[in-house]
Amino acid sequence: MDARKILIVIIMVSIGGMSFAQDTSEFFSKTNVFLREHIKEGKVDYASIKANPQGLLELVDIASDLKPLKNDPNVYQAFWINTYNLLVIKGIVDHYPVKSPLDVPGFFDKSAYSVGGQYITLNSIENDLLRKNFPEESRFHFVLVCAGLGCPPIINEAYLPDTLKSQLQRQTELSLNNPDFVRIKGKKVGLSQIFEWYKDDFILGGKSLIEYVNQYRTDKIDTNSKVSHYSYNWALNDIK
Repeated sequence: MDARKILIVIIMVSIGGMSFAQDTSEFFSKTNVFLREHIKEGKVDYASIKANPQGLLELVDIASDLKPLKNDPNVYQAFWINTYNLLVIKGIVDHYPVKSPLDVPGFFDKSAYSVGGQYITLNSIENDLLRKNFPEESRFHFVLVCAGLGCPPIINEAYLPDTLKSQLQRQTELSLNNPDFVRIKGKKVGLSQIFEWYKDDFILGGKSLIEYVNQYRTDKIDTNSKVSHYSYNWALNDIK
């Protein structure tokens, strides 16, 4: 390949890279605006989105054309976390009013959405794109919001590449210091069923569940405490 052809290839790659960056920037900024408008105190105003769905539909349309790369993990993770949360909202809005995501058959494992040139389910985003590709990042469980009140609360801001790590840390600390989420009574500790369903994510390196939780708590739990798992609350995280 002569020098002129090499230069043309370099220019085309550079332009493509800039275009991709601009596209993701638009997705993140518009997601931020949407969430600030429709999220309050960890709950979603599904009724207002149902009445005026244009903002959500625009975000889903933008996401359908984006395909972030794993070699830029902050962009990749932030994109798929936001996309998961937005598609959960869309899945609820498409069937609203409902009392729980479980009222929608196949909500997590059958309903598929077009993102990045493929049709993908919510379970695939969580398990195949995030957990499988980044097995040491257990904090995903505190930012992926399944529309149930048992989930850690959704926040009214987008997860952004530049602030992702601090946001993951903040939301994990908020959840694990919340007495409604980690329920301590004497020598007994009640943990969300998240810790039962995804136990292997939390005990990497030989840690116990309590040792994992204590990494993020201000008031440490006695490591000899007995652990149980309270029932998950699948009631809809709806603003009433």
